Amino acid sequence: MRNSMKLILAASMLCFGAMARGEDDAAHDQSKVPLEVDTKDPGLTKVVLIAGPRSHGPGAHEFFAGCALLMNMLKQTPGIYPVMCRDGWPKNPEIFNGAKTIVCYSDGGGGHPLLRDNHLDVIGGLMKKGVGLALIHYAVEPTKEKGEKEFIEWVGGCFEVNWSVNPTWVADFTSIPDHPVARGVKPFKINDEWYFNMRFADGMKGVTPLFFAIPPASTMSRKDGAHEGNPDVRKAVAEGKQQDMAWAFDRADGIGRGFGFTGAHYHSNWGEPNFRRLVVNAILWTAHLDIPAGGAKCDLDPADLNKNLDKKGK
Repeated sequence: MRNSMKLILAASMLCFGAMARGEDDAAHDQSKVPLEVDTKDPGLTKVVLIAGPRSHGPGAHEFFAGCALLMNMLKQTPGIYPVMCRDGWPKNPEIFNGAKTIVCYSDGGGGHPLLRDNHLDVIGGLMKKGVGLALIHYAVEPTKEKGEKEFIEWVGGCFEVNWSVNPTWVADFTSIPDHPVARGVKPFKINDEWYFNMRFADGMKGVTPLFFAIPPASTMSRKDGAHEGNPDVRKAVAEGKQQDMAWAFDRADGIGRGFGFTGAHYHSNWGEPNFRRLVVNAILWTAHLDIPAGGAKCDLDPADLNKNLDKKGK
């Protein structure tokens, strides 16, 4: 655990060092990331990564850089062909053809790219074909008016406004379940904007919690900007009730799979191997691939955390 924390600290220093040097350095050069480069090889497992538009300040909600990291890590599994799209939606709608799973790492709520125009219908058509879906961080949040029913149907749960909460806290994942997505993942702790009190499928049917921890009382404090939440949330925190922050989902159709992950607010957290391994495993699992006993390869050079960042000012 000490080595993991050292890696995250080093990654944070790299990221913030780049930000301090200004906007024109190599850290913000995204030109080398291949975008919407498709394949016609049916023997390859195509994964479509949707990176949301620029959001938040430096080091947070680095959707483009995060998806670029995921692309590189997915390539470490033979037969995987990741295709990355920027700004929330592919310019070429045919990019979804033949996809085995879709990953959306973006803002949510009113800025959710899957809720714009006819996008929900397009994704819904793919879900009927058994295509997987993984939603990362803010992307697990639809609006009260649109998307909640679909998100629960497709990934098993979502953030519900005025029900769920999104405080920043150090989650201590002391227990890892026996599930293919959790292979090779060991207990660890990390600071992130971990959402909880999610709205899940009735009776948790089809839902397997993957990351769960007990939120401390500080998560209900307004001092750190966290939402106080509804009375049920405050009661659950006071009683030390376990909360689920990541989950796998077997859809009711018996074919499709989903994955929800509430972490990844802070870009430097990709430096934690257990954190990123669970996400990479899950993406492959939603594409119906077997996960090796030790988990999928997800090697990462800490220097890569300081690449492909969005220009957001200092």
